[in-house]
Amino acid sequence: MASSPLLVEDRQVPLDATSDPPGVFDGTTRLYISYTCPFAQRVWITRNLKGLQEKIKLVPIDLPNRPAWFKEKVNPANKVPALEHNGTIIGESIDLIKYVDSNFDGPSLYPEDPEKREFGEDLLKYVDTTLVKIVFASFKGDPAKDTASVFDHVENALQKFDDGPFFLGELSLVDVAYITFIQRFQVFLGEVFKYDITAGRPKLAAWIEEMDKMVAYTQSKTDSEYIINFFKKFM
Repeated sequence: MASSPLLVEDRQVPLDATSDPPGVFDGTTRLYISYTCPFAQRVWITRNLKGLQEKIKLVPIDLPNRPAWFKEKVNPANKVPALEHNGTIIGESIDLIKYVDSNFDGPSLYPEDPEKREFGEDLLKYVDTTLVKIVFASFKGDPAKDTASVFDHVENALQKFDDGPFFLGELSLVDVAYITFIQRFQVFLGEVFKYDITAGRPKLAAWIEEMDKMVAYTQSKTDSEYIINFFKKFM
């Protein structure tokens, strides 16, 4: 599956400390996000790919000026993403993309093949525990040298299955989990360190190009200038 029918949505103004809460637990399914959060973006993309724009209401939150009721009424952890569904709140982005894929209609985003599922689970663990941490740490050093192993790992992973340009051959939750950070790292490392993460990595370059064809993903992207200014805080 390379794309799905979808709605291009106008972005609503995020709710802040002055905003009234929505009708929490009134039966509406809501996905609380920040437009600039890569973790929340994963769930946003999953929702879009499955064509759930009318079934899962997007509720953007202004994180620097978040409303007090968000912690009190919605998510005690005071973080996004958070999904309000069937009277409960579910958080953590990897858990949430799996939950949305399994509990809502729309095309499946995880293959049935046991080998692909096992490889997919390994990749889902790797992205947050290893790749993200190493790349962030590299901002204080030499990213071209310090991140070579993790971007090579991604390049090699993209070569495992030859039945498509994606990690598991066809588009899956693994691609969703990786693209939100890969896009940010490509922008920041390219602009600030003049380091092209796709140089010598043709599979990674082709994968990014393929992801950029999907409105489900591109309509959720964060502005490059914001990414650069935000990531500079970690230097």
